[in-house]
Amino acid sequence: MKAYLSDYRQSPRKVRLVADLIKGKSVVEAQGQLSFMPKKASGVFSKLLASAVANAKNVNGLKAEDLMIKEVRVDGARVLKRSMPRARGSAFQILKRNSHVLLVLGERGADIAKVTAKIKKEKATPKK
Repeated sequence: MKAYLSDYRQSPRKVRLVADLIKGKSVVEAQGQLSFMPKKASGVFSKLLASAVANAKNVNGLKAEDLMIKEVRVDGARVLKRSMPRARGSAFQILKRNSHVLLVLGERGADIAKVTAKIKKEKATPKK
């Protein structure tokens, strides 16, 4: 249940602001938050989230209500180098940064089940 966006034409620093807000939330809650967010990347994240939910429905037959955002990773992509004319015939370099975005969904109850199984296993083993 992954969705990947490569070479998104916005700097990773700006995209991470949106990614950090939706990390760890349920899909329904994240969709609501993204619809009211005044950032450019929020529209892209809502499309990416819809794609990940569609992948989860088609491949695993899961419902959107049972899913949560497990991981959001924003990495830097290739940088376009441009120049701007400056005083006395010199040039100033402009870096136009791009981003790669990875969105991973997980089931809400799956993480809780893993943690409880781990706690039961630790309690069952005798301490030395």
